[in-house]
Amino acid sequence: MNGKTGTTQHTATVIVVGSGPTGLLLAGDLAAAGVSVTVVEKRPQGISNLTRAFGVHARTLEQLDARGLADELIDTGQKITGVRLFAALSLDISHMPSRFPFVLITPQYEVEKLLLQRAEKNGIRFVYGAEVTGVAQADEGVTLKVRHEDGAADTLRAAYVVGADGVRSTVRKALGLPFPGQSVIKSIVLADVKLTQEPERTVAVNGVGNAFGFIIPFGDGYWRVGGWDRTRAEVADSEPVELEELREIAERAFGSDFGMHDARWMSRFHSDERQVPDYRVGRVLLAGDAAHTHSPAGGQGMNTGLQDAANLGWKLAAVVNGQASEGLLDTYNAERHPVGRAVLRSSGAIIRLSMAHNVAQRGLRAVLAFAAGHLRPVTRKAIGQITGIGYAYGAPRGSHPLTGKRVPDVELKDGRLYEELRAGKFVLITPRGTSVDHDEDRLTVAEWASDRRTTLLVRPDGYAAWASESSGDGPVSARIAAGQMQVSWTSAMRSSIPRG
Repeated sequence: MNGKTGTTQHTATVIVVGSGPTGLLLAGDLAAAGVSVTVVEKRPQGISNLTRAFGVHARTLEQLDARGLADELIDTGQKITGVRLFAALSLDISHMPSRFPFVLITPQYEVEKLLLQRAEKNGIRFVYGAEVTGVAQADEGVTLKVRHEDGAADTLRAAYVVGADGVRSTVRKALGLPFPGQSVIKSIVLADVKLTQEPERTVAVNGVGNAFGFIIPFGDGYWRVGGWDRTRAEVADSEPVELEELREIAERAFGSDFGMHDARWMSRFHSDERQVPDYRVGRVLLAGDAAHTHSPAGGQGMNTGLQDAANLGWKLAAVVNGQASEGLLDTYNAERHPVGRAVLRSSGAIIRLSMAHNVAQRGLRAVLAFAAGHLRPVTRKAIGQITGIGYAYGAPRGSHPLTGKRVPDVELKDGRLYEELRAGKFVLITPRGTSVDHDEDRLTVAEWASDRRTTLLVRPDGYAAWASESSGDGPVSARIAAGQMQVSWTSAMRSSIPRG
């Protein structure tokens, strides 16, 4: 769309700025819930993002499974069940309590392709080649000023705007939001190459002296190889990458360059650790790299953004569809900001330990590696943070222990949980033989496959909203259950809970 200068375009209920993985997942969720959505993208149509992201972790695959996309994405990549850090630490993730006990190595563009197909199927309107130049809020909505690639200007309106437009977010800048943090390392080099001597098919990260490197198998004959050289730390991102530079880094970090050759893609970039103070400013929200950015260690960047979208989508849909008060949107920041901060810390720790270059730092690395590899609670926490299955959201004091926790793909009498979540609704899991009167438009009711007596309310994003062990064997009224949920959950969540 290229409107005339000064023309006001009354567009969608929600405008999502940015068509990377985060923006596409969010837009698709909103459209599936019946919300009118427009996606504004600075890139011309058909121009893909650089493929820096390469790993899809278990929790993200679970979220994609709840949208019927996981199995198709898995067909595009390589399953990796081992993560090797600092040569001394190997984490076996094949026993994770998930339907997806592995890291899927696949280029970011494969994720985008699936999410774009879903978005287009749901009737989302795309505006390509349009750069946001201004954001203005009022009580009734948000106005965006955009400039098209041919120089034409438009004014777009929506009830809400979500900036999912990356680390250089124009939405964040237009709001005047700070992006505090620091550059951790400069001049990281990346390449997709073929190897003459292939190493073990794990995700490997290691650092020795003045260099660290990482290596990941794609499964199509190519490997993602990256690294950093302390002696070239000030080289600008714009400087071209030579394969010989990467060979030298790999030789020092791993003791071999593995005979790398035939690079199909090379890039140089710097790594920042930054996070906005708040993911919501009135009717404008931020998600993904627009809200937080961190080191590539652990491959958590794209995954964290997709989790942001999964958290925000059902909440924003409930608000604009009149099913919840606007206060529900405050829980997005309350739940996701701490996770973003934790990812900054965990990925930062990996990168700093990889860069250890004196005796004291290497000694600390050895101690931490031993603890993570030999102490079960530490191992479980490390795997949970890297894969995303270990994160939980806060719950009110006195809540059932499951409240706020991720719910795995449990077996139900007539299927499994994440198949039920594909409808985008709350799922109430009850003991067998329980009768529930409910609004089918907002709540799915299912029974445990086992004899379990817990009554569990699962949010559309797969986290427990409420649970009880005292439902008894008689009929359960949805109104009574909703009343219990209201007591158990936060005031902002109360209006989002399905009622019969």
